[in-house]
Amino acid sequence: MNKARREQLRNFTKRLNIGPFTDWHLLDQALTHSSYTNEDKTHHSMHNERLEFLGDAVLDMVVGEYLYRRYPDMPEGNLTKARASIVSEEPLACVCAGFHMGDYLRLGKGEALTGGRTRNSIMADAFEAVVGAIYMDCSYSAARDFILTQLERYLQLVEKGIYGKDYKTYFQELLQRDGAQDIKYHLCHEEGPDHNKTFFMEVIVNGTTMGMGSGKTKKSAEQHAAYAALEKMNALSF
Repeated sequence: MNKARREQLRNFTKRLNIGPFTDWHLLDQALTHSSYTNEDKTHHSMHNERLEFLGDAVLDMVVGEYLYRRYPDMPEGNLTKARASIVSEEPLACVCAGFHMGDYLRLGKGEALTGGRTRNSIMADAFEAVVGAIYMDCSYSAARDFILTQLERYLQLVEKGIYGKDYKTYFQELLQRDGAQDIKYHLCHEEGPDHNKTFFMEVIVNGTTMGMGSGKTKKSAEQHAAYAALEKMNALSF
């Protein structure tokens, strides 16, 4: 590992307040996508799929334990739905976007050129791999603290009963408590080449724009617009 990469990894740990790491190669592996190793002719690199497998198990355990202890009267079926809503691809990718995970990922040239640094699936997998690396090199406690800190917003949403629902559904249900409402999602504009577009949507209620959001798909942009509208209504505050 060269000096520049090691410094980049140090910055990553400082940014997220994780570590200290003793095996920097483990964290480097967690942030290396398989597309990079496929193009690495030196065969010195290892991709993050095994750490992703481990991190996925740790993530399920941590979130499951938190929900079990926090909600002693919640039935098993509801616990399962709540956990699934928290550890799914969209929340993990949103968390990663917040601290610019893509800036630290090693991707193959083709993957990087086609928007891999912001692709939800790649970001979510990298999050799980980082969890696996923290667990292996630091401790279960360190991995637990990292998970609960990064996913705090989504853990709190369980208090609102939003788990098992997407933001569009929750927004619609909230508004229609007072009767039928005219809710529309409108594509404002889109940016970028065909292989890496970003869509900008707004949600309009009875002719008034309530929220705006962007995403790599129209559905994702709609979800972010609904989320923005919910925040505007203070429906997600605690």
